[in-house]
Amino acid sequence: MNKYDRLLISLFYDIIPAMSDNKTTNSNEKIVFSETYLVQLGELTLKGSNIKEFEKRLVHNAQLYLEAVKAHVSLKSGRMYIECPEASCKAVEYTLEHLIGISGWAKAIKCEKDIESIKKAVMQLCLEAKNSGAKTFKIDTRRPDKSFPLSSYEVNCQAASDVFDQGILAVDVHNPDLFIRVELREKCYVYGNPKKGHRGLPVGTGGKGLLLLSGGLDSPVAGYRMMRRGMKVECAYFHAYPYTSAEAQQKVEDLAHVLSLYGVETHINIIPFTDVQMRIKEVTRTHAPVNGIKADAYSTILLRMCMMKAANLVARFIKCGCLITGESLGQVASQTLENMEVTESCCDFPLLRPLVGMDKEEIVEVSKKIGTYDISILPYEDCCVLFSPEHPVLRARVEDAMELYNALDCEALIQEAFEKREIKMFNARNTIWEMFK
Repeated sequence: MNKYDRLLISLFYDIIPAMSDNKTTNSNEKIVFSETYLVQLGELTLKGSNIKEFEKRLVHNAQLYLEAVKAHVSLKSGRMYIECPEASCKAVEYTLEHLIGISGWAKAIKCEKDIESIKKAVMQLCLEAKNSGAKTFKIDTRRPDKSFPLSSYEVNCQAASDVFDQGILAVDVHNPDLFIRVELREKCYVYGNPKKGHRGLPVGTGGKGLLLLSGGLDSPVAGYRMMRRGMKVECAYFHAYPYTSAEAQQKVEDLAHVLSLYGVETHINIIPFTDVQMRIKEVTRTHAPVNGIKADAYSTILLRMCMMKAANLVARFIKCGCLITGESLGQVASQTLENMEVTESCCDFPLLRPLVGMDKEEIVEVSKKIGTYDISILPYEDCCVLFSPEHPVLRARVEDAMELYNALDCEALIQEAFEKREIKMFNARNTIWEMFK
């Protein structure tokens, strides 16, 4: 890779689209936005003087998702609104199912602020719900516009009267099949059974980190958890061809693609690590025991140390502020407290471990929620598994591990692997375009 290639890649990573509060796709066309989605903001509403930065980023992210379809995104008074033609509804709903930084959303009926219009909207939702099997309902009204002549309680009673009197649905204030919310703002918005969002902070408000992505269950969940803290996540994957197959690489690329659906976009750096791993195997086979422990027992630790050294190069090149791993304390031999200390000794950047206190069951639950589980359990092993020693060291000391690392003399191999890396990009916009074009 020559200096001109590096300059182009650096520019590729650093391009940030201009942010705007409102944008209409294909604005030269006459578009009828007949459908409205009301979106409840998440944690960002707790911010102080910098709340506008978080709001702008959230709107900007939604716009990036929806660039390929006709939709209009706006934000006002603590609510985000997405208006679109009916043909764009599936794309909008797909976006809201993946957009980080929102606590909930619903397709809403926008009507005039008078009780008769509200009653008609409530009746429409109740009839649709009854046809789907609902038997009970409840109404809750919020009145940001305090000039409305009726109180919230009065709106609840009057809006429910026709539905109740006609026996369409029964009232259940504790566990209703249909929960209707009426919001009186500049317009009136009526919607039923709002869906939960992913909460967190908008991606892009918390810096940028490099995720060491493997084909397992843990690292994709770690990336997702950091995205929920507002971090833009890039990925690095270490490939040991021919010892790891093309299917193993495709598996990791598929995981990166899923992560891009939550993180707006991500790049994966595929780093060829075969020569480094062969060097580890050769040296540990012949090196004398260290403090009575066979050198071969350090193979996994040495591999992780080399990975951290390579990750330092990638993170520095693409201007990341930290490294991210899927380590969970005590889960495997390389993740004891002592071994994690050895791994971290090779990091030039802060090393974040968002799963460190989670057990496997919790991790599996999240992986199923975000759609990485079925990919992660595919039977294609990564390089860590294939080169694992039979009896790995459990409590390595930094000085012993460094003695073996220095014996590897592999800095040139790591630099070469960094320079030969392949970069692929995945983004949610293209996925939506392919799914809903």
